[in-house]
Amino acid sequence: MAKLLKIMAIILALGLCIPQRRVIPVQNATAKDWNVNSFWFAPWGKSGVHKGIDIFAKKGTPVLASTSGLVLFTGNIAMGGNVIAVLGPKWRIYYYAHLQNIYTKSGGMANKGDVIGSVGDSGNAKGKPPHLHYSVLSLVPYPWQFSTGTQGWKKMFFINPSEAFNG
Repeated sequence: MAKLLKIMAIILALGLCIPQRRVIPVQNATAKDWNVNSFWFAPWGKSGVHKGIDIFAKKGTPVLASTSGLVLFTGNIAMGGNVIAVLGPKWRIYYYAHLQNIYTKSGGMANKGDVIGSVGDSGNAKGKPPHLHYSVLSLVPYPWQFSTGTQGWKKMFFINPSEAFNG
């Protein structure tokens, strides 16, 4: 049992040491294409809190893998519509939602900058301006992020994606 725990600790540590280099996940987008104050904004519809940023672009604009990783899921869910989830460095899941098209498959690898989908308005974004909902979820909690606000305990697991692109 001790050997297994040691191996697991090594795997966890290695995952945390992998460098994280990200690109903005919408082709040609800049920080002007999303509201930096939208992360953790409440109230936000059925989800209660907005756990990411919405990057606005024309429908069909290529969506890029913001970092390299293993594609965990591609498919359709009610609120997110067409979505992709990628496990990347530091044990983080990169979540891309409201896609028009998905160009990758579950179980495959995505390299930083690969076109993995296109901007759309699927899921609960139907009828709204096309955009990519982009979230970063950490599998390793950050207890200092805890807050007493709406869904504050969940904030330990979400990273503000805007901070990686704004300096």
